[in-house]
Amino acid sequence: MFVLFTFLLSRWWPRYGYIPGGLLASVFSITVAFFGYKIFVFKTKGNYLREWLRCMAVYGSSVAIGFVILPGVVFLIRHSTAIDTNAPYIAAALMTGFNAIYNFLGHKKFSFRELR
Repeated sequence: MFVLFTFLLSRWWPRYGYIPGGLLASVFSITVAFFGYKIFVFKTKGNYLREWLRCMAVYGSSVAIGFVILPGVVFLIRHSTAIDTNAPYIAAALMTGFNAIYNFLGHKKFSFRELR
């Protein structure tokens, strides 16, 4: 989703289309991921609103970290290599591993844990 939205929005904002592209991709992806985690991974029943709010908190913190770090990584790639237009894609790919681990652990320990 990041690649799609960044590609589309880079036509209007050539150097910074990755920022609104990332925001739109995050909103769409969080919505889809919530149901995937709930139904297929953690298989919890009920508590849709509470789990959705917790899921948003985990993903929201991940998105916030990404929006702080991503521009810096893009800047470093652009200024330390000859890569310019593809720098946002490379930076996002580099951050994917961190995000996957961070989000899984956050959901396991917080979003979808059973309350006792």
